[in-house]
Amino acid sequence: MAREKSKRRSRGRRSPLAAAVLIGVGLLMTGGIYAGASAAVAATDETPAATQASPEEGEKLFQANCATCHGLNLEGTDNGPSLNGVGALAVEFQVSTGRMPMQMQGPQADQKPVQFTDEQIQSMAQYVESVAPGPAYPSERVLDGEGDVSHGAELFRINCAMCHNVAAAGGALTQGKFAPDIMDTSALNIYAAMVTGPQNMPVFNNMNLTEDDKRDIISALLYQQEMQAPGGFTLGSLGPVSEGLFIWIFGIGGLIAVAVWITAKSN
Repeated sequence: MAREKSKRRSRGRRSPLAAAVLIGVGLLMTGGIYAGASAAVAATDETPAATQASPEEGEKLFQANCATCHGLNLEGTDNGPSLNGVGALAVEFQVSTGRMPMQMQGPQADQKPVQFTDEQIQSMAQYVESVAPGPAYPSERVLDGEGDVSHGAELFRINCAMCHNVAAAGGALTQGKFAPDIMDTSALNIYAAMVTGPQNMPVFNNMNLTEDDKRDIISALLYQQEMQAPGGFTLGSLGPVSEGLFIWIFGIGGLIAVAVWITAKSN
């Protein structure tokens, strides 16, 4: 009888690891609940002032991230040009596309992941505008994409296609520079590029292209971004270069392969 009681007791005992497992599960659940509650409280307690852009905040960000190359007073240095007169739009274009700050000196600043939030970009733009005013933000009408698409496409072919390609797919320039692909560029950044002239791009003021002309060009590009390619695979929209390369490699290469196969079969 004593043996049967001891067996029953041993069967009822829990493993020594059970307590540790239960404690671990409890800690994980407690931590998860705490993290979720903290995030919810932070989201509800966030005030507009915490995310509102301001020139004061922009000055701090500029001094920490841009002044090394552009100078504390936007006067420029040996490593970067002066920003006098560039205004808020230039900051919007360069920083919101990740071109600035540059990682290293090169032929031109290329796009990369954006390092700042929209509020931080607006703060830096407001600061630069307050010190060195430049081209102003356009009205919503200019960016609405409701302009004359046909006229805008014609203006783009005349003024922009020689560098950016007629399909806006970009193209090579001299000395390692290039005109970027603008098929994913926003309406605001298209306008900013036209009025600030980044990199090798000329400035198109109202004497060159009126506000209505700019609106038409933006409308044409937005339409092209959304348009489906009627001819099938675009091959990068690079024109005869990529098309000719495709024919040489796959077209003539395929014919040679078939000829070799027929010869081998006949032998």
